[in-house]
Amino acid sequence: MNNITVGVTMGDPSGIGPAVLIKAIRAFKGKADFVVIGDAWVLGRVENSLGVKGQGARVRVIDLKNVPRKGFEFGKIKKEYGKASVEYLDKAMELLAAKKMDCLVTGPISKQAVKLSGFKFPGHTEYLAWRSGIKNYAMMLLNDRLRFSLLTGHIPLNKVSRSISRELVRKNISLTAMSLKMLFEIKLPRIVVCGLNPHASDGSIIGKEEKSVFTPALKGLRRSLKAVIAGPVSSDVAILKASRGEFDAVIAAYHDQALIPLKLTGYQAGVNITLGLPFVRTSPLHGTAFDIAVNPQLADPSSMTAAIKAAIQCVLNQRKA
Repeated sequence: MNNITVGVTMGDPSGIGPAVLIKAIRAFKGKADFVVIGDAWVLGRVENSLGVKGQGARVRVIDLKNVPRKGFEFGKIKKEYGKASVEYLDKAMELLAAKKMDCLVTGPISKQAVKLSGFKFPGHTEYLAWRSGIKNYAMMLLNDRLRFSLLTGHIPLNKVSRSISRELVRKNISLTAMSLKMLFEIKLPRIVVCGLNPHASDGSIIGKEEKSVFTPALKGLRRSLKAVIAGPVSSDVAILKASRGEFDAVIAAYHDQALIPLKLTGYQAGVNITLGLPFVRTSPLHGTAFDIAVNPQLADPSSMTAAIKAAIQCVLNQRKA
């Protein structure tokens, strides 16, 4: 792993991103090199509060010096902090394009803060896809027991049904199957698809999407894709079977269909991976936690550690492919 360089963005300067970053990186001495993109002054404040010196692993800090010193506070939503966190992403994209990093792990940003700064995207995933010129992408959320690929992401629940089409289902499952092969070394992926409606509509009694959208899309995929594809089935059944190891990934129709079971079965090991990008990108499965950011001792680095481990392993698997 010594020749892998992991890029890490600090996330919102006022959140727990700096704390979990500092704590997590210390566990990777001798396993990878790091490029940390953020504000050195903020990172220094967190290090002083934690009482640590040095990061353990080899770390190069790209200091953008973009956090206003006067009046700085942890745990606050401000547009200048949102602007800073977007600038870390932009710098990361430059470094990836210049081959200065092998993968990217992103610290949590505040959707409210970045919106105040003029950011027009729902989150990291959509922005990184836009910056990369990628239209076919997906969020994969995972822990030690489950992997979910999301058909829809950060959209209101009342827009989910009309956002799911046969083409979206086909593209998402094809991308998921390819990613399972390339990033996880699964030669014959086993994928189960959750229905949108309760009981997968129970024979079209509770909704029509399973019959009109999912079933035709899956029929074509089974003929063309080298993968085992089951469904659409009731989401509780699909997730239970996947948790028992019967499937390698679950296709979730909407955000919380995946997030609730994922966090219940292993929140600390939770990781978000963006499928379809020209580089490996992961992130921890938590937000800025403004409520505890003023006390970095309370910040749990487990999910950030899992995100770094996942990024490293995916890069290694890609190199074998």
